[in-house]
Amino acid sequence: MSKRIVILGSGESGVGSAILALAKGFDVFVSDRNTIQEKYKTQLVEHQINFEEGTHTLEKILNAHEIIKSPGIPDKAEIIVKAKEKNISVISEIEFAGRYTQAKKICITGSNGKTTTTLLTYHILKKAGYNVGLAGNVGKSFAYQVAKENFDYYVLELSSFQLDGMYQFKADVAVLLNITPDHLDRYDYKFENYVASKFRITQNLTSNDSFVYCADDEAMQEYMKHHAFQAELVPFSIKKKIDGNGAYLINNEITLNYNNNPKPLIMTIEQLALAGKHNVYNSMAASMAARIVDIRKDIIRESLEDFVNVEHRLEFVSSINGVEFINDSKATNVNSAWYALESMQKPTVWIMGGQDKGNNYEELIDLVKEKVKAIVCLGVNNKKIIKAFKGTVETIIETGSAAEAVAVANKLATKGDAVLLSPACASFDLFENYEDRGQQFKAAVRSL
Repeated sequence: MSKRIVILGSGESGVGSAILALAKGFDVFVSDRNTIQEKYKTQLVEHQINFEEGTHTLEKILNAHEIIKSPGIPDKAEIIVKAKEKNISVISEIEFAGRYTQAKKICITGSNGKTTTTLLTYHILKKAGYNVGLAGNVGKSFAYQVAKENFDYYVLELSSFQLDGMYQFKADVAVLLNITPDHLDRYDYKFENYVASKFRITQNLTSNDSFVYCADDEAMQEYMKHHAFQAELVPFSIKKKIDGNGAYLINNEITLNYNNNPKPLIMTIEQLALAGKHNVYNSMAASMAARIVDIRKDIIRESLEDFVNVEHRLEFVSSINGVEFINDSKATNVNSAWYALESMQKPTVWIMGGQDKGNNYEELIDLVKEKVKAIVCLGVNNKKIIKAFKGTVETIIETGSAAEAVAVANKLATKGDAVLLSPACASFDLFENYEDRGQQFKAAVRSL
């Protein structure tokens, strides 16, 4: 009798897992407590995969040999607790798919910048002619691609939630960009739990593997003092020179050095397609990952010069009557918003707010003082924001929709200003997700 695999959640990751499990001969069942989106339902029907929606039927779930859960389902969810009580193994899609591919995996995580760095790394590998797939938090699911494609390399963007469900999985090149407080509601509001979760990207690394990391990140430095790593260590920094393998910035010049090459790759930050300090880090991390898998320096240089960034991340929307509108809807935490504000060169009307994830706005106060002329709140409950910035910004206005927020911001801005949507919060109070929030913002700007 074939082993039974139950998949909880029917999004990109869940349906991809179901298709791979079916291909590998498992008895597959998909259960989603919510309504299944039409495009995913169609895929399940086409593949004749059994599913249920709007409920979790315990007897159909707790007879599984193994459960693959969506990253969005917390470990504290009743169904997960019950499965673990019955000693049913609960894993992530990444763990499952990793069992069925021999491809080399470049795995990228961090509190901020991971999508940009993943797409940039993928861009470099594609330009070099590598047979490469893009998966994890972006693109088609990893499991789906393992089932349907035959790639030699994967570039995987991994969130802490995906990492939490990974046990035997191993990266060949692990990249950790930064760690700042985020999703603390999932980690008992303990930063050290979140840090440990991020470092799961290094689990199972051997001396044949590489770990690319930010030497400037305090939380990472502290963790690395107390833990040993077998992998080759490849640091990057914008604060100090790196001897040996690694990347560093001195006087606006980036040096990328790997395998003691007598001629390292040197570029000025003006040559980079991606502007802003945070993107110097992202560019260095992607470049070092690419050098580790033997990509030539001239290809890396070209890729860093011609890369086009991801939608909803500091995306220029339009200039109307001399006011620039910028969509940074992907900034769902305080640190992302910090980077966005730090890169602003004009007086800024800042649209922010949404579902709070245990945010501490203290670290934004100095930047807000320097850059922000007015705040437009876009969320259901804005008390915490108003309390945090009341003494710093004179004008704080509450709005309840993207259209209203844009209209108010447009009135507050004058020629030479910028309007920045960089929420620092999750979007689920008013929107389906950050993409929906970004699309509604752009639509509202275009209809001004």
